[in-house]
Amino acid sequence: MTAGVAGVAVALGLLLGGCGQRAGLVEGQSLYASLRELPEELDDDGTTIRVGDPNAPVTLRLYEDPRCPYCEEYEQTGGGPAARERTLRRTVVTEYTLASFLDDRVGGSGSKKAVNALRAALEEGRFAEYHAVLYQNQPEEIVDGFTDAYLLELAAEVEGLRGPAFDSAVKTMKYHDFVSRSQKAYERAGSDPRGPGTPTAVINGKRVREMYSGVLYDRAAFDELLDSVEMDPEWWEEHRLMAEDMGTS
Repeated sequence: MTAGVAGVAVALGLLLGGCGQRAGLVEGQSLYASLRELPEELDDDGTTIRVGDPNAPVTLRLYEDPRCPYCEEYEQTGGGPAARERTLRRTVVTEYTLASFLDDRVGGSGSKKAVNALRAALEEGRFAEYHAVLYQNQPEEIVDGFTDAYLLELAAEVEGLRGPAFDSAVKTMKYHDFVSRSQKAYERAGSDPRGPGTPTAVINGKRVREMYSGVLYDRAAFDELLDSVEMDPEWWEEHRLMAEDMGTS
């Protein structure tokens, strides 16, 4: 991370003051009880995986590589738990662009295999659950531990995921075209041809600037940020210090 968590939290305290009132659930809506209940879909662009209520007031786009240890930190102890809680509450819809560049950078094929397996899990309606399990059991980055056997072993922890179709998709890299397209979508995001880095968070079309990226690793600070965007979307739209415009193609 490029900024100390404590410093980011203090800065956020100054930046987020004076927001409005949070909007409640639309009448008749109910909370999702678990990750299993979350709606999941592949966007028309063929690479974005969307999880949660598409009508949620806050859209959080995440750029992640399954082997990235900083993504694991975000997902396990940073902003990830706060984002998942808000996705269950219908106030955030989360969109994923899955990269696999670490295979080329440190060797191996674990990122590509994991992205393929995640796409296969989406086909079974189990993406959100399997995504959580993979980050709970992420091997050391240098080990390249996301083998077919390990991915299938972890899939057994998600009720209803294992089966002939899923197992075959994992073993044969059925979704290798998706893996390639998703990596290219990652590379097209932002101004750097190598991609924006992982994890990167884009909230309602605006990327959290690199100098404030420490907020991604502080659950309370990230939760406060999402809360502020929900309560006052115009504040986030107009903020130039903490957020910058970023395409999501």
